[in-house]
Amino acid sequence: MNNYFSQILDIIKKQNPIHYKRLNKMLSEQDSEFTIRAEKFFTQYVNYLNKNGKTLNYAVDCYLKMLADIAYEHIKFLESGKYSSSSFNEVLQRVYSNPQVMEYYMHGLLLSQFLWEQHYQILKFFTKGILQRKKQINRYLEIGAGHGLYISEAINLLNKDTLFDLVDISETSLNMSKEFIDEKERVNFYKEDIYQYNKLSYYNFITMGEVLEHVEKPLELLLKVNSLLCEGGEAFITTPTNAPAIDHITLFSNVQEIRDLMKKAKLEITEEVVLPSEKVTEEVANELKITILYGAFVKKI
Repeated sequence: MNNYFSQILDIIKKQNPIHYKRLNKMLSEQDSEFTIRAEKFFTQYVNYLNKNGKTLNYAVDCYLKMLADIAYEHIKFLESGKYSSSSFNEVLQRVYSNPQVMEYYMHGLLLSQFLWEQHYQILKFFTKGILQRKKQINRYLEIGAGHGLYISEAINLLNKDTLFDLVDISETSLNMSKEFIDEKERVNFYKEDIYQYNKLSYYNFITMGEVLEHVEKPLELLLKVNSLLCEGGEAFITTPTNAPAIDHITLFSNVQEIRDLMKKAKLEITEEVVLPSEKVTEEVANELKITILYGAFVKKI
Protein backbone atom coordinates (compact mmCIF):
# COMPACT_ATOMS: atom_id res chain seq x y z
CA MET A 1 0.00 0.00 0.00
CA ASN A 2 1.14 3.54 -0.72
CA ASN A 3 3.48 5.02 1.88
CA TYR A 4 1.28 8.13 2.10
CA PHE A 5 -1.78 6.00 2.75
CA SER A 6 0.11 4.14 5.49
CA GLN A 7 1.09 7.47 7.03
CA ILE A 8 -2.55 8.59 7.04
CA LEU A 9 -3.61 5.39 8.77
CA ASP A 10 -0.81 5.69 11.31
CA ILE A 11 -1.89 9.22 12.22
CA ILE A 12 -5.53 8.11 12.55
CA LYS A 13 -4.43 5.13 14.69
CA LYS A 14 -2.71 7.47 17.15
CA GLN A 15 -5.57 9.96 17.33
CA ASN A 16 -8.60 7.68 17.00
CA PRO A 17 -7.70 3.99 17.47
CA ILE A 18 -11.33 2.83 17.41
CA HIS A 19 -11.94 4.40 14.02
CA TYR A 20 -8.61 3.02 12.80
CA LYS A 21 -9.73 -0.56 13.57
CA ARG A 22 -12.82 -0.07 11.47
CA LEU A 23 -10.85 1.41 8.59
CA ASN A 24 -8.19 -1.28 8.75
CA LYS A 25 -10.81 -4.04 8.48
CA MET A 26 -12.45 -2.42 5.46
CA LEU A 27 -9.15 -1.76 3.70
CA SER A 28 -7.95 -5.33 4.23
CA GLU A 29 -10.92 -6.54 2.16
CA GLN A 30 -10.10 -4.44 -0.92
CA ASP A 31 -8.55 -5.76 -4.15
CA SER A 32 -5.41 -4.74 -6.06
CA GLU A 33 -7.36 -2.22 -8.13
CA PHE A 34 -8.16 -0.34 -4.94
CA THR A 35 -4.46 -0.19 -4.02
CA ILE A 36 -3.50 1.20 -7.43
CA ARG A 37 -6.23 3.82 -7.38
CA ALA A 38 -5.48 4.80 -3.78
CA GLU A 39 -1.76 5.12 -4.48
CA LYS A 40 -2.39 7.45 -7.39
CA PHE A 41 -5.00 9.47 -5.51
CA PHE A 42 -3.00 10.08 -2.33
CA THR A 43 0.20 10.86 -4.23
CA GLN A 44 -1.72 13.54 -6.09
CA TYR A 45 -3.31 14.74 -2.87
CA VAL A 46 0.03 15.03 -1.03
CA ASN A 47 1.41 17.04 -3.95
CA TYR A 48 -1.57 19.36 -3.55
CA LEU A 49 -0.95 19.64 0.21
CA ASN A 50 2.74 20.39 -0.28
CA LYS A 51 1.98 23.04 -2.86
CA ASN A 52 -0.29 24.77 -0.35
CA GLY A 53 2.01 24.47 2.63
CA LYS A 54 -0.02 21.81 4.41
CA THR A 55 0.81 18.36 5.82
CA LEU A 56 -0.84 14.97 6.19
CA ASN A 57 -1.31 15.73 9.88
CA TYR A 58 -3.38 18.74 8.87
CA ALA A 59 -5.43 16.62 6.46
CA VAL A 60 -6.14 13.96 9.09
CA ASP A 61 -7.13 16.64 11.60
CA CYS A 62 -9.65 17.90 9.04
CA TYR A 63 -10.98 14.39 8.47
CA LEU A 64 -11.38 13.65 12.19
CA LYS A 65 -13.06 17.03 12.72
CA MET A 66 -15.52 16.16 9.96
CA LEU A 67 -16.18 12.79 11.65
CA ALA A 68 -16.89 14.56 14.94
CA ASP A 69 -19.33 16.88 13.16
CA ILE A 70 -21.12 13.91 11.61
CA ALA A 71 -21.31 12.06 14.95
CA TYR A 72 -22.83 15.11 16.62
CA GLU A 73 -25.28 15.67 13.78
CA HIS A 74 -26.28 12.00 13.87
CA ILE A 75 -27.12 12.16 17.58
CA LYS A 76 -29.34 15.19 16.98
CA PHE A 77 -30.90 13.46 13.97
CA LEU A 78 -31.85 10.36 15.95
CA GLU A 79 -33.42 12.58 18.61
CA SER A 80 -35.36 14.85 16.27
CA GLY A 81 -35.85 12.82 13.10
CA LYS A 82 -34.70 15.73 10.96
CA TYR A 83 -31.54 17.48 9.82
CA SER A 84 -30.27 20.46 11.82
CA SER A 85 -30.45 22.83 8.82
CA SER A 86 -33.67 23.34 6.89
CA SER A 87 -32.80 26.13 4.46
CA PHE A 88 -30.05 26.95 2.01
CA ASN A 89 -29.50 30.34 3.67
CA GLU A 90 -28.70 28.58 6.96
CA VAL A 91 -26.13 26.35 5.28
CA LEU A 92 -24.75 29.25 3.23
CA GLN A 93 -23.95 31.17 6.41
CA ARG A 94 -22.91 28.12 8.41
CA VAL A 95 -20.72 26.42 5.80
CA TYR A 96 -20.42 27.71 2.24
CA SER A 97 -19.65 31.32 3.12
CA ASN A 98 -17.20 30.29 5.81
CA PRO A 99 -13.82 29.50 4.19
CA GLN A 100 -12.41 27.91 7.36
CA VAL A 101 -15.30 25.47 7.66
CA MET A 102 -15.32 24.75 3.93
CA GLU A 103 -11.61 24.02 3.91
CA TYR A 104 -11.56 21.41 6.67
CA TYR A 105 -14.80 19.94 5.35
CA MET A 106 -13.45 19.56 1.81
CA HIS A 107 -10.19 18.01 3.03
CA GLY A 108 -12.18 15.59 5.17
CA LEU A 109 -14.33 14.59 2.21
CA LEU A 110 -11.23 14.11 0.08
CA LEU A 111 -9.83 11.58 2.52
CA SER A 112 -13.18 9.83 2.80
CA GLN A 113 -13.06 9.03 -0.91
CA PHE A 114 -10.76 6.10 -0.19
CA LEU A 115 -11.32 5.65 3.54
CA TRP A 116 -15.06 4.99 3.20
CA GLU A 117 -15.92 1.89 1.20
CA GLN A 118 -19.20 3.26 -0.15
CA HIS A 119 -17.41 6.29 -1.60
CA TYR A 120 -14.85 4.10 -3.32
CA GLN A 121 -17.48 1.67 -4.65
CA ILE A 122 -19.57 4.45 -6.13
CA LEU A 123 -16.46 5.91 -7.80
CA LYS A 124 -15.86 2.49 -9.43
CA PHE A 125 -19.49 2.43 -10.55
CA PHE A 126 -19.07 5.88 -12.09
CA THR A 127 -15.85 5.12 -13.98
CA LYS A 128 -17.20 1.86 -15.37
CA GLY A 129 -20.34 3.63 -16.58
CA ILE A 130 -18.39 6.49 -18.15
CA LEU A 131 -16.27 4.04 -20.13
CA GLN A 132 -19.39 2.28 -21.40
CA ARG A 133 -20.82 5.62 -22.58
CA LYS A 134 -17.59 7.11 -23.90
CA LYS A 135 -18.66 7.24 -27.55
CA GLN A 136 -21.82 9.21 -26.75
CA ILE A 137 -20.19 11.89 -24.57
CA ASN A 138 -18.66 15.04 -26.04
CA ARG A 139 -20.31 17.74 -23.88
CA TYR A 140 -19.85 17.06 -20.16
CA LEU A 141 -21.19 19.17 -17.28
CA GLU A 142 -20.48 18.63 -13.59
CA ILE A 143 -22.74 20.30 -11.02
CA GLY A 144 -20.99 20.75 -7.70
CA ALA A 145 -17.21 20.86 -7.91
CA GLY A 146 -16.60 19.03 -4.65
CA HIS A 147 -12.95 18.02 -4.67
CA GLY A 148 -12.61 17.57 -8.43
CA LEU A 149 -12.14 13.80 -8.36
CA TYR A 150 -15.04 12.84 -10.59
CA ILE A 151 -14.32 15.33 -13.33
CA SER A 152 -10.64 14.31 -13.14
CA GLU A 153 -11.67 10.71 -13.79
CA ALA A 154 -13.89 11.82 -16.66
CA ILE A 155 -11.05 13.83 -18.23
CA ASN A 156 -8.80 10.78 -18.09
CA LEU A 157 -11.41 8.48 -19.63
CA LEU A 158 -13.20 10.57 -22.26
CA ASN A 159 -12.02 11.71 -25.68
CA LYS A 160 -9.62 14.65 -26.00
CA ASP A 161 -12.15 16.80 -27.85
CA THR A 162 -14.76 16.57 -25.05
CA LEU A 163 -16.05 19.89 -23.67
CA PHE A 164 -15.90 20.04 -19.86
CA ASP A 165 -17.86 22.59 -17.82
CA LEU A 166 -17.88 22.72 -14.01
CA VAL A 167 -20.40 24.75 -11.99
CA ASP A 168 -20.38 25.44 -8.25
CA ILE A 169 -21.63 28.16 -5.96
CA SER A 170 -18.62 27.83 -3.64
CA GLU A 171 -15.36 29.63 -4.42
CA THR A 172 -13.54 27.24 -2.06
CA SER A 173 -14.74 24.16 -3.93
CA LEU A 174 -13.84 25.65 -7.30
CA ASN A 175 -10.38 26.65 -6.13
CA MET A 176 -9.68 23.20 -4.69
CA SER A 177 -10.87 21.59 -7.92
CA LYS A 178 -8.62 23.85 -9.96
CA GLU A 179 -5.67 22.72 -7.86
CA PHE A 180 -6.58 19.05 -7.94
CA ILE A 181 -7.47 18.60 -11.62
CA ASP A 182 -4.38 17.77 -13.68
CA GLU A 183 -5.65 19.12 -16.99
CA LYS A 184 -7.57 22.11 -15.66
CA GLU A 185 -6.97 23.99 -18.92
CA ARG A 186 -9.54 21.64 -20.48
CA VAL A 187 -12.25 22.74 -18.02
CA ASN A 188 -14.45 25.84 -17.99
CA PHE A 189 -15.06 26.82 -14.35
CA TYR A 190 -18.21 28.75 -13.44
CA LYS A 191 -18.99 30.19 -10.00
CA GLU A 192 -22.72 30.33 -10.43
CA ASP A 193 -26.02 29.16 -8.99
CA ILE A 194 -27.05 26.17 -11.09
CA TYR A 195 -30.63 27.44 -11.26
CA GLN A 196 -29.41 30.53 -13.15
CA TYR A 197 -26.92 28.60 -15.27
CA ASN A 198 -27.67 28.35 -18.99
CA LYS A 199 -25.65 27.35 -22.02
CA LEU A 200 -26.42 27.76 -25.70
CA SER A 201 -25.87 24.04 -26.33
CA TYR A 202 -27.20 21.10 -24.35
CA TYR A 203 -25.06 18.48 -22.65
CA ASN A 204 -25.13 14.78 -23.44
CA PHE A 205 -23.77 13.91 -19.99
CA ILE A 206 -24.11 15.54 -16.56
CA THR A 207 -22.54 14.44 -13.27
CA MET A 208 -24.07 15.57 -9.99
CA GLY A 209 -22.52 13.82 -7.01
CA GLU A 210 -24.15 14.28 -3.60
CA VAL A 211 -25.85 17.59 -4.33
CA LEU A 212 -29.57 16.79 -4.01
CA GLU A 213 -29.39 16.61 -0.22
CA HIS A 214 -27.92 20.13 -0.14
CA VAL A 215 -30.95 21.89 -1.63
CA GLU A 216 -34.41 22.76 -0.34
CA LYS A 217 -36.28 21.60 -3.45
CA PRO A 218 -34.52 18.60 -5.00
CA LEU A 219 -37.23 18.08 -7.63
CA GLU A 220 -36.55 21.54 -9.05
CA LEU A 221 -32.86 20.68 -9.27
CA LEU A 222 -33.56 17.41 -11.08
CA LEU A 223 -35.84 19.26 -13.50
CA LYS A 224 -32.99 21.70 -14.13
CA VAL A 225 -30.70 18.75 -14.88
CA ASN A 226 -33.32 17.44 -17.30
CA SER A 227 -33.50 20.82 -19.04
CA LEU A 228 -29.72 20.92 -19.52
CA LEU A 229 -29.61 17.48 -21.15
CA CYS A 230 -30.00 16.97 -24.88
CA GLU A 231 -32.57 14.45 -26.12
CA GLY A 232 -31.44 11.02 -24.93
CA GLY A 233 -28.74 12.60 -22.77
CA GLU A 234 -27.71 10.88 -19.55
CA ALA A 235 -26.68 11.89 -16.07
CA PHE A 236 -24.91 10.30 -13.13
CA ILE A 237 -26.53 11.31 -9.84
CA THR A 238 -25.74 10.29 -6.28
CA THR A 239 -27.33 11.19 -2.96
CA PRO A 240 -27.55 9.57 0.49
CA THR A 241 -30.42 8.56 2.74
CA ASN A 242 -30.43 9.28 6.49
CA ALA A 243 -27.15 11.19 6.31
CA PRO A 244 -27.06 14.08 8.80
CA ALA A 245 -24.24 16.56 8.12
CA ILE A 246 -23.54 20.23 8.66
CA ASP A 247 -24.63 21.14 5.13
CA HIS A 248 -27.46 18.66 4.44
CA ILE A 249 -30.98 20.00 4.07
CA THR A 250 -33.22 17.47 2.30
CA LEU A 251 -33.75 14.18 4.11
CA PHE A 252 -34.37 11.04 2.08
CA SER A 253 -35.58 8.30 4.41
CA ASN A 254 -35.16 5.49 1.89
CA VAL A 255 -33.95 4.84 -1.66
CA GLN A 256 -37.47 4.54 -3.09
CA GLU A 257 -38.07 8.22 -2.29
CA ILE A 258 -35.11 9.07 -4.55
CA ARG A 259 -36.34 6.78 -7.34
CA ASP A 260 -39.79 8.39 -7.18
CA LEU A 261 -38.24 11.86 -7.43
CA MET A 262 -36.25 10.82 -10.53
CA LYS A 263 -39.46 9.62 -12.15
CA LYS A 264 -41.22 12.92 -11.40
CA ALA A 265 -38.34 14.75 -13.08
CA LYS A 266 -38.76 12.55 -16.18
CA LEU A 267 -35.42 10.85 -15.67
CA GLU A 268 -35.38 7.10 -16.32
CA ILE A 269 -33.03 5.03 -14.17
CA THR A 270 -30.92 2.76 -16.37
CA GLU A 271 -28.41 1.54 -13.77
CA GLU A 272 -28.23 1.94 -10.02
CA VAL A 273 -26.22 0.97 -6.97
CA VAL A 274 -27.35 0.88 -3.33
CA LEU A 275 -24.51 1.05 -0.78
CA PRO A 276 -25.29 0.95 2.97
CA SER A 277 -22.48 2.46 5.06
CA GLU A 278 -22.55 -0.59 7.34
CA LYS A 279 -22.54 -4.32 6.51
CA VAL A 280 -26.32 -4.63 6.70
CA THR A 281 -29.19 -5.10 4.27
CA GLU A 282 -31.06 -2.15 2.80
CA GLU A 283 -34.08 -3.02 4.95
CA VAL A 284 -32.06 -3.01 8.18
CA ALA A 285 -30.34 0.23 7.18
CA ASN A 286 -33.74 1.89 6.70
CA GLU A 287 -35.02 0.59 10.03
CA LEU A 288 -31.96 1.73 11.99
CA LYS A 289 -31.53 4.96 9.99
CA ILE A 290 -28.09 3.90 8.77
CA THR A 291 -26.84 5.96 5.85
CA ILE A 292 -27.18 4.48 2.36
CA LEU A 293 -25.30 6.02 -0.55
CA TYR A 294 -27.38 5.74 -3.72
CA GLY A 295 -26.05 6.25 -7.22
CA ALA A 296 -27.75 6.00 -10.60
CA PHE A 297 -27.26 6.58 -14.28
CA VAL A 298 -30.43 8.19 -15.60
CA LYS A 299 -31.64 9.06 -19.08
CA LYS A 300 -33.77 12.01 -20.17
CA ILE A 301 -37.20 10.87 -21.34
